[in-house]
Amino acid sequence: MVTASHQRISPVFLGIVAVMAVSGWAVWTGFAELPGIAVFLFVTAAWVVSLCLHEYAHARTALHSGDISVGAKGYLTLNPLKYTHTLLSIVLPVLFVIMGGIGLPGGAVFIERGRIRGRWRHSLISAAGPLTNVLFALVCTAPFWLHALDGVPVAFRHALGFLALLQVTAAILNFLPVPGLDGYGVIEPWLSYRVRRQVEPFAPFGLIAVFALLWIPGINVAFFDAVHALLRALGVDDFTTYCGWDAYRFWRSADPVCAVQG
Repeated sequence: MVTASHQRISPVFLGIVAVMAVSGWAVWTGFAELPGIAVFLFVTAAWVVSLCLHEYAHARTALHSGDISVGAKGYLTLNPLKYTHTLLSIVLPVLFVIMGGIGLPGGAVFIERGRIRGRWRHSLISAAGPLTNVLFALVCTAPFWLHALDGVPVAFRHALGFLALLQVTAAILNFLPVPGLDGYGVIEPWLSYRVRRQVEPFAPFGLIAVFALLWIPGINVAFFDAVHALLRALGVDDFTTYCGWDAYRFWRSADPVCAVQG
């Protein structure tokens, strides 16, 4: 049974949202003495919020599909410390953003699949997480594709563009049919038992393999070409996302072009 306490929003999550709101206000108003730090805090906090919502979407969909155990595990509180793989779900994705500007997905919450009946339900549980990233990307890019940028400070515009890039990369990577990622979870219920057993040993290495492949120049270029094409379709140009990432890395010397633009 899922009680009200199982679904009470965690103070940890509310604290992260508060950091996002305050740092976002600092970016918008130019209040911060070091604007790069404000951008870093805003984008990182917003990215963690999206990761929490990603995992929450998995858990909430599982709950309505028959797995009531997610409540007692704390997954419905949006507390990142309650996830099965806090390191994979939160810490590593943030490090990937810092290292390469890549919104690499983290580990999923633990779902008791034996409680769930029906292949469509299993697929929907896996798809719910990356669909949250898609929704988050649409929200971040809304001012761009709605042509509502009048009055939006340049620094905030750049931060939103970079955050949108992270959401798009996360959605694309999550939907890859690679063992260990959500995309494979979508198709897994439709595979034969023999195929699933053969693939199962590779699941722990899927995330690492994807990250390693993205360091290959040709694959990296092709991947980001696709990402930027999607962003341009949503009204976000390459310059905006680049300057957002440049501002995010406040510990480096800022690109003069972005500094002048800001």
